[in-house]
Amino acid sequence: MIEVANLSKRYGDLRAIEGVSFTAGSGQILGFLGPNGAGKTTTMRIITGFMPATSGTVRVEGFDVFEQSNEVRRRIGYLPENPPLYNDMVVTAYLRFVARLKGLARREIGEALEHVLATCGLDNVRDRLLGHLSKGYRQRVGLAQALIHDPPVLVLDEPTIGLDPRQIRDIRALVRTLGGKRTIVLSTHILSEVTEVCDKVVIINDGRIALEDQLANMTRDGRKLEDIFIDTISREAPAVAPTGT
Repeated sequence: MIEVANLSKRYGDLRAIEGVSFTAGSGQILGFLGPNGAGKTTTMRIITGFMPATSGTVRVEGFDVFEQSNEVRRRIGYLPENPPLYNDMVVTAYLRFVARLKGLARREIGEALEHVLATCGLDNVRDRLLGHLSKGYRQRVGLAQALIHDPPVLVLDEPTIGLDPRQIRDIRALVRTLGGKRTIVLSTHILSEVTEVCDKVVIINDGRIALEDQLANMTRDGRKLEDIFIDTISREAPAVAPTGT
């Protein structure tokens, strides 16, 4: 579970996000939507402990991101928009390296490695150099590094960006299979992705939360998510100078 309360981030006089609050329940897939520059990536970097907040609180599985960061890192997997891959390493060596960084015991690494290779469809490229992989397989390796320590929470930043239609379909299907026992925050600007994958929607605009609701509630009257999104971000909002995406 993720609980975000009154989160703000300032860069001098500029405010990237202001008063951001939302929750993602256990086993829920939350779609985090917003136009470019709305504050999505800033928010997720704070949630995952990669960036400090100016004010506010974030709790992951009951642990405070700022006060108990080591406990949070054990429980969270993060796929940034550009996966942190080393092109001169083969897939298995890279994933073993990540597993050690994330604190897995040596005796646990082999089983964890085989599990994520199978889960992410990487068996047939396990001995390939990362630099020789297609964009789709690189995204799969990015997911595998986020999953290697079997975290209960996943944060995925634009996991299908730059992929072809078949790769997009495969990654979306994989994300759906990861839900249920994991809490997932999926940041994207692709509305069809949210409709196909997510249970709940949070829309951020100009650094503030503009809407938070279950997807089923939002579309119950037959309205399309695209129309709801456009109406929401078109409303006049207090001026906030965004610096993240």
